[in-house]
Amino acid sequence: MLLEKTTRMNFLFDFYQALLTDKQRSYMELYYLDDHSLGEIAESYKVSRQAVYDNIRRTEAMLEEYEDKLQLLVKFQQRQQVLEQLTKSLQQETTVEEQLALIEQLKEVE
Repeated sequence: MLLEKTTRMNFLFDFYQALLTDKQRSYMELYYLDDHSLGEIAESYKVSRQAVYDNIRRTEAMLEEYEDKLQLLVKFQQRQQVLEQLTKSLQQETTVEEQLALIEQLKEVE
């Protein structure tokens, strides 16, 4: 579960980092991308470990809220799934109609 959460947060961060403050972006990068501990981040910013923890939790909640409203990650995952199906379809030499149906499905993902 921890790896799933980390992966999800990394994706959400990729999609929505421009909507975060510099401090939020920095904390999230250090914690999720660079794998720093809360203590290490607190020490480098001269704040308490609790302050870092609270900031990261609030930022995670914000990222989830952005995703609820904008659905960028869901749409990305849907496109990836259809692209995988299309790739398999091309490798298995399915009919042109089936391939075109997959392309239409890809277009429908907004």
